[in-house]
Amino acid sequence: MLVILSGVAGAGKDTIKQQLINNYDNITTLPSFTTREPRETDVVGKTYYFVSKQEFEEMIKKNEFYEYSQHHNNYYGTSRKLLNEKIKEGKIIVKDIDVNGTENLVKIFKNDIKIVTIFLRVPKEELKKRLYNRDKNVTEEEINLRLSRFEYEESKANMYDYIIDNINLDETVSKIIEIIEKEKNN
Repeated sequence: MLVILSGVAGAGKDTIKQQLINNYDNITTLPSFTTREPRETDVVGKTYYFVSKQEFEEMIKKNEFYEYSQHHNNYYGTSRKLLNEKIKEGKIIVKDIDVNGTENLVKIFKNDIKIVTIFLRVPKEELKKRLYNRDKNVTEEEINLRLSRFEYEESKANMYDYIIDNINLDETVSKIIEIIEKEKNN
């Protein structure tokens, strides 16, 4: 089963994903490849695989991604090889991805593997606060760039199986576990 978490930058996708992985043995993740610069909290192979723009574009040419997109001036993509390996492991895969990537993966896999999509909703002012707290060196321009996708991402929320207001981390993680348990049995 593939569980997709989406929401704008700062919605808590990575934090929730880490909570799920740390607390449940049968849950794993599939980091995306990206051209963005690593943050202090990033761990290569755990949060993302970091490559240069040139390397990413070479991977595109070699058809190494199920899906990829460019936003916030960086590429992000889902590796064919890594996703196939994770599926073979038989664990529940939790992947954080934007709304376009979600749409593409659902189209690709809708008949092959079970996909559960969850959109994390956070008020815009709270997002701004989280983005500042996440990176002390962030510029106003970077914050505005990340918030510029707010309306677009929110406009796609209704295509998701579930929408969760992510205000309290523990409550959100509990709701997602309930969803996973329910969906495993369907």
